[in-house]
Amino acid sequence: MTRESNRIPSMVKNRKLVEERRAQIIRGAQELFMRKGFHKTTTREIARECGLSIGTMYEYIQTKEDVLYLVCDHIHSELEARLKEALSETETGRESLMKAMAQHFRVMGELSDWVLLIYQETKSLPKEARKAILEREKEITALFQEILERGIRDHTLHLDPTSVPLMAHNIMVMGQMWTFRRWALAEHYTLEEFTRRQTAWLLQECTP
Repeated sequence: MTRESNRIPSMVKNRKLVEERRAQIIRGAQELFMRKGFHKTTTREIARECGLSIGTMYEYIQTKEDVLYLVCDHIHSELEARLKEALSETETGRESLMKAMAQHFRVMGELSDWVLLIYQETKSLPKEARKAILEREKEITALFQEILERGIRDHTLHLDPTSVPLMAHNIMVMGQMWTFRRWALAEHYTLEEFTRRQTAWLLQECTP
């Protein structure tokens, strides 16, 4: 179960069963939301897609917005987990930065439709749920901030500490560029070439 899924009330108290059923709901809803959009997808269609009756599905969620929240949180959890896999405390800040950027760009390539879904549909969430999803985005950005700060401490990256937050957000946007502009970029670069060039440009900014 994703970290934030307990925000959504459930009539079922068996946490393992809640986890299994919500995973079903997420899988079915993701495909529908990407294909039809959030507003054109009905809860009945989601239930049918994930193999549950409408009554059973409502034992695990209360609204269609709950489903969207679970989908967005699942995507963020996947992004965060994949980034953390790439990190090692034994590496220098520079090595970790290169590795994390490669993983970030790879994930953006593999999950680009999911990431696009977050940015297209998050506005449909209630205020508090939308705020929670945006906080997850900030937490993922903070992983890059930690790497940059490690590089400053071990002298493998040369960067004004006041520029660290901006640089971390730049890295996030660099990866997301593939999601939003791949329709044009893919005519000129493979994802690997795009990653290599973007990483080289960023490292130039961190080299004296």
